Amino acid sequence: MSMGSMKDGGGDEDIVAEINMTPLIDIMLVLLIIFMVSSTAALESGLDIQLPTTSAVAEKKEPELLVITLSKDGKYAVQGKKVTEQDLPAAIKRELATLKTETVILEGDSAAFLGKAVEVMDMARLAGAKNFSIAAEESTKK
Repeated sequence: MSMGSMKDGGGDEDIVAEINMTPLIDIMLVLLIIFMVSSTAALESGLDIQLPTTSAVAEKKEPELLVITLSKDGKYAVQGKKVTEQDLPAAIKRELATLKTETVILEGDSAAFLGKAVEVMDMARLAGAKNFSIAAEESTKK
């Protein structure tokens, strides 16, 4: 092979000046999956509870509702944030004012003590709530 043929670009040894996009796309897809999984976990309530089931299901009427969670071991969460029993009334009052709502949904574990649920509803009433709902999962039995 002579030097003249290499200068003309006729050889098979041309330089490839392309960026390989495959690794970049792979990394972006992995980051997207991680974001989707972590954002789904963030939507969960603050406590691990088992909702009771019911056959009657009501639709939400207001876009912003205050959700108070009561676990079976007596722990509380307001809008997914864990609070102590002493801080519960102040947290309810603060969230009612922040959300500008008078509706409270009590999301209690099916094994939770009923007396605690009544206490939570009373605290919410004293904090300014006027409408109450109890969260339940729809029953599959018909």
